[in-house]
Amino acid sequence: SSHSLSQPEKEGMFHRGPGLNLTSGQYTAPIAGYYTFTTTLHIVRRERQRKRQACQGTRLRVLICVQSHCQHNSKLETVSRLESSDDFFTISVTGVLYLQAGQYASVFVDNTASSPLTVRSGSDFSAVLLGV
Repeated sequence: SSHSLSQPEKEGMFHRGPGLNLTSGQYTAPIAGYYTFTTTLHIVRRERQRKRQACQGTRLRVLICVQSHCQHNSKLETVSRLESSDDFFTISVTGVLYLQAGQYASVFVDNTASSPLTVRSGSDFSAVLLGV
């Protein structure tokens, strides 16, 4: 059973299909099994001050974690190096996680940059049950 997403109504918002909770930003597994999770985030970096050298080597981590345990084995993760010239970029994470019935998965963005980030509309988060 596939859960598809509609477009967010405004920037910074995800709109998610059945099983996805808009308030908490979580996907709760209806039954135990292996799920394929995919998230694609379109991110804008708004620099407060254009200190170019300060942005060198900035890393952005995007994670999909089970039960908010991101330090655990139960996570998918990607790390992206932000070049100082990037103001708009796309970062994706995809993979398979096992969830017990009633467990949830959610997307986390770990921003080591000094500048604030905005998640743009068109970003999405989906879950598909592979099998039990």
